Amino acid sequence: MSLPKTLAEDVSRNLVMVARLIDEDPEQAYAYSRIALRLASRVAAVREAAGFAAYATQKYSEALAEFRAAKRMTGSVELWPVMADCERGLGRPERAMAMAGEPEVQKLDKAGQVEMRLVAAGARRDMGQLDAAIVTLQSPELASSAVHPWTARLRYAYADALLAAGREDEAREWFGKALEADKDGSTDASDRLAELDGVEFVDALGDDEGEDDTVVPADADADADEADEDTGKPDVTDGAADKAGTEDENGTSQA
Repeated sequence: MSLPKTLAEDVSRNLVMVARLIDEDPEQAYAYSRIALRLASRVAAVREAAGFAAYATQKYSEALAEFRAAKRMTGSVELWPVMADCERGLGRPERAMAMAGEPEVQKLDKAGQVEMRLVAAGARRDMGQLDAAIVTLQSPELASSAVHPWTARLRYAYADALLAAGREDEAREWFGKALEADKDGSTDASDRLAELDGVEFVDALGDDEGEDDTVVPADADADADEADEDTGKPDVTDGAADKAGTEDENGTSQA
């Protein structure tokens, strides 16, 4: 439906803010989506944006209602996978599995079908069916060497399921394949690989980047002691070294 020009501009501004903030500040994005919803609740794009904002803040019941409304308005099945994932969020994985077998799935494009497969595998894991989750993810899309926007996430989900099943060597292989496909850093595959390889990251700056965490070498302490004895100046080096050493020990953190 069309809106008066001024109203349309107000709605558009709020939708722009939803899109801009949904990743970095989902609560604020949700607030903007509610404003847009009050202004134009009969516009499908507004209902969809409101659904994604609610989804990002884990308000799954509200998100599902908005997605259903958008689907009724447009007749599109594009939101089917995220609707199924809302069912998972509401603790109803069996409903998500039922949706994975509905005719709507066949109407999805390739990206949507892969997304539905990911949701179905997640539902299997929710129900404690780990082996079934692994089988669900095994598909031509997983075996393909071609890289698509969804490839990294599919490989990552498969690796994670393998690791949960205790198949560590296979998991390491697939985390590596996920990393190869993850050009925009959408997964933490590199961190998972590091964990499997026993690599620990240490923050050299500690909690306070402004503090000096440099440790004075022991031989430097000895030289300073001798210099203080020769000059008669008070010895402050030992205290500074002890302080620096303590800060270094307590300031480090493992990632």
